Amino acid sequence: MTMSSPTFPASPPLRYTRTAMALHWLVAALLVWAFVLGWIMTDIPGITPTKLRYFSWHKWLGVTVLVLVAVRLIWRATHRPPALPAQMHGWEKIAAHAGHGLLYVLMLAIPVSGYFYTAAAGVPVVYLGLWRLPTIIAADPAVASVLKPVHIWLNYGLMAAVAAHLLAVVKHQLIDRQRLLQRMLPFGRTTH
Repeated sequence: MTMSSPTFPASPPLRYTRTAMALHWLVAALLVWAFVLGWIMTDIPGITPTKLRYFSWHKWLGVTVLVLVAVRLIWRATHRPPALPAQMHGWEKIAAHAGHGLLYVLMLAIPVSGYFYTAAAGVPVVYLGLWRLPTIIAADPAVASVLKPVHIWLNYGLMAAVAAHLLAVVKHQLIDRQRLLQRMLPFGRTTH
């Protein structure tokens, strides 16, 4: 049995599919929620029921984001995205592709690093309080002490990448008048 690559239409669409839009905005909202929750929970002193609940929610969000990003990557591989405007400079197109690649790498690496940090800290991840995820690495405080800052710095890296992404959207939307934002909005029309 051979696997064939997906066949795309001859010309790229003007907009992302509704599924791609839904995944984009859902993942974005969950990432914001996870980051804010992570910030709040780490500022709560001691071990309290509220802090433990926030940690659980934070982990659930991470697992959900990991699954949705995997779905997003599969969708992206099988559905042609809109082409970048012809007016964009070559370096801008390269930067756009590199920026998207970096966002995907970070959106995968952050939940994975959080999972490994949690496992190394000896704390199980019980998704939605129902399903205990398998423990891949044994509890090890030395490994946990390395993974904690890795997880934190990956989050700061994602914040920087998202900020660059948003600035690029603003530049192309308001300065270059390329109307890239409309391609990812579920309402309105897109013209090139």
